[in-house]
Amino acid sequence: MDDYQKEIRELEAQIDALVEEEGDARTIAELGMQLEILKALYARARDLFGEGERDQEMRHSLAIRGYGEWTLENVYAFVYEQAVDLEPSAHAGFVAGIRRADFASLLAV
Repeated sequence: MDDYQKEIRELEAQIDALVEEEGDARTIAELGMQLEILKALYARARDLFGEGERDQEMRHSLAIRGYGEWTLENVYAFVYEQAVDLEPSAHAGFVAGIRRADFASLLAV
């Protein structure tokens, strides 16, 4: 289990505890939105990482953009920074944008 999976599981546990304690609904909703975003970012980073394992040009492009070697951490940083530049109209739009974004094409040289 990597650090991203641990963070996701910890957030899930925090939400579950708040729900069980009948905690503040707004806090639960905000943490739920944060969890959705983290899951979407992680899924896209894992997909891109796997794709780049088979594509030397993609790995090179990540390095020349200043992200360093082809590691999950560096790919996640790239995906995160690119996702921040998406134009979210709302939370659901932001998560959908992450899921639809073609991060591999953004590494095209």
